[in-house]
Amino acid sequence: MPKLKTKSGVKKRFTLTATGKVKHGVAGKRHRLISHNAKYIRQNRRTDVLATPDTVRVKLWAPYGLN
Repeated sequence: MPKLKTKSGVKKRFTLTATGKVKHGVAGKRHRLISHNAKYIRQNRRTDVLATPDTVRVKLWAPYGLN
């Protein structure tokens, strides 16, 4: 069997935790932040864990893992 290619966007946007969960950056943090309130900006400051159905899809796009 030939090697499977990893989607290059997945390499840039996601990382795996030690337990196999997928971490991602939160959307909506680049520009136009003046229209968001302080609670929105504060809660989306860190990375977040991806939902389980989305995790299955992302792991298919990265067949040999991330990092």
